[in-house]
Amino acid sequence: MAVGRFQVMATLQAARAYVLGLPITSAKSFGLQRAIFYAAAKRGFKGKGRVQPPKQFSMIEKKLSQKEIKKIQKSFTMTTIGDEAAYSVELDGKKLFVIGSEIKTDKDFERQVERRFGNTFKNVWKEAVALCKKYDKGVLLSQRYFYETIYKPQRDELAKKWTEASTT
Repeated sequence: MAVGRFQVMATLQAARAYVLGLPITSAKSFGLQRAIFYAAAKRGFKGKGRVQPPKQFSMIEKKLSQKEIKKIQKSFTMTTIGDEAAYSVELDGKKLFVIGSEIKTDKDFERQVERRFGNTFKNVWKEAVALCKKYDKGVLLSQRYFYETIYKPQRDELAKKWTEASTT
């Protein structure tokens, strides 16, 4: 299966967050949330201004009880990675990122991103982390510099390279 720009963005954003200190579960959640956010932004959407916690939260891998939802709502906050902000919640002691009312987990990342790489994802992950580590921390902390310096110039080359690696 082909690796596209979406998977490249999610992987590089996750690697970026990981290099900046997020645990891997949170980093993968952030990477997927950012890739979905940018895909939606590319198509054009209107921001709502100040956002309140959703009345309901959903997860693909488990149904949340009302008690869990109330606890999650209390933890709903804006988290920053450098100058980039994303909504997050606390669940089972882990920071997970939210898009709409969906909590994005490492399992979602595995399903929507890692599977495209077949059995090569471990090597791809190491490469993405090494790539991010090559850059100054200031580049990683800046949404614009990350996009312009790391992602944009290499996205198509990485998609092609990672697709070829996953099909051999």
